[in-house]
Amino acid sequence: MFLTMFQEIGLRDHFRGVSMEEKFGWRNKAERQFVQNGYVIQDVEDSAALEKIRAEVVRLSCEFLKIDIPGDEQSFLDNIKDVVEIERLNEFRLYIIQGMQSKTWFREAYFACASKTIQDIVGNDLAMQRNMGLSIQIPRDTSSILPLHSDVWGSECSAFESVVWLPLVDCYRTKSMFVLPPEKDFIWREKVVEYRDSSEKLFHAIEPHVEWLDVKFGQIVVFTPTVMHGNRLNEEETARWTFNIRFKGLYTPYADKRLGEYFLPMRIRPLSEVAMRFKLPGGFSE
Repeated sequence: MFLTMFQEIGLRDHFRGVSMEEKFGWRNKAERQFVQNGYVIQDVEDSAALEKIRAEVVRLSCEFLKIDIPGDEQSFLDNIKDVVEIERLNEFRLYIIQGMQSKTWFREAYFACASKTIQDIVGNDLAMQRNMGLSIQIPRDTSSILPLHSDVWGSECSAFESVVWLPLVDCYRTKSMFVLPPEKDFIWREKVVEYRDSSEKLFHAIEPHVEWLDVKFGQIVVFTPTVMHGNRLNEEETARWTFNIRFKGLYTPYADKRLGEYFLPMRIRPLSEVAMRFKLPGGFSE
């Protein structure tokens, strides 16, 4: 029924080479970039929310380390290798995650950083990932590498999810992440089976085609997990700090990560709220 509805308004034309944009002409710049590149990089929409998030991360870090809060948050995060041993890095990371998840304001603050962009790309009735991902990638730490992958290759992730990636420091080159653009991903996806024994060999095969995202503190990335992506050994001199949280349309397919478990409602529009409360009069359903 879902596909039939869209076929009637031209989805078949989309797959025959006529895009929805050409047919209806409704995409803004961010939407076009997302479809074309698989991601969009935008300035944070609420800088006060971002500053609040970073300040709390720094406070929790200092609480864990039992040290005074520094005057320069950027330098402290960049050079976290000077005060945290790699052996304690995961314990340190989990402490910060638990602390941030205990803050009732965090979800709204995170959403505020990119609310318009998320709604432009994902929709208005929204579900947000219940928990958060936090990556702290210290220079030359092999334990923090996320190999090349696409989240939807397994059964857990739905293609209808997007990832909102928020850096707390400037991210560039190997301190950032890479994405294989959709056009190249479509071609290489057909060849993945040839490399099923080694994601490393697959990475080296696609390496000339990947894009490394240059994202400054004060910017945010929204990307589709359907394309191949990942990170490599951080060969820069400073640490990477990035949050990642998924958003999806409330009524889109969920795969194994279900609403109420992995996702929670984030925005429910008035029409949806009214419709959810509606009940037929007595006797109408008999």
